[in-house]
Amino acid sequence: MISRMREIRKSRGWTLAEVAARCNPPTTAVTIGRLETGMRQLTVAWMERIAAALEVDPRALIAAPGDAEVPVAALLTVDGAHALAAPMALHPPGPPPGAVGLIVRESQGDYRAGDQLWLEQLPPERFHEAINTDILVPRPAGRFAFGRLVATEDRRLQLLPARPGSRQTVIADPPWIARVHTLVRTL
Repeated sequence: MISRMREIRKSRGWTLAEVAARCNPPTTAVTIGRLETGMRQLTVAWMERIAAALEVDPRALIAAPGDAEVPVAALLTVDGAHALAAPMALHPPGPPPGAVGLIVRESQGDYRAGDQLWLEQLPPERFHEAINTDILVPRPAGRFAFGRLVATEDRRLQLLPARPGSRQTVIADPPWIARVHTLVRTL
């Protein structure tokens, strides 16, 4: 079993200590390092904990024979493109558990026609986690609202629509929301 933990962590630019602090409950940088190098066994419980900290599906942590991967040629920074210090690879993203999709037919805000959005569904007790992100909210009669969640108060959500000049929307008691997790765009 080959772990992709280090690869994923480095692609995000995070240190061992940052990943350790993001774990629930937090752990130590030494433990994360041992899990990455195989000095400590990567159990299912650890995979779920680390995957949540790295914001990936637990399956993304393990390389399987035949998995697609794209070698990274360079890193782009404000100073331009730079060679890698060590080989890296990109792996096709997977949707978060319980994901729903949204297809953009007409450009709005940051989104262009043809974009595909993968959204992570959240129950009411986690609505606060989506503040200042774009969300999809179910409404009565099979309708939906989409926009930036700016506030939650007593199960009432305040949304700023993606279209400039549109008015703020307040939605009460939605059964779930879905926040944008991944943008898939063909250039």
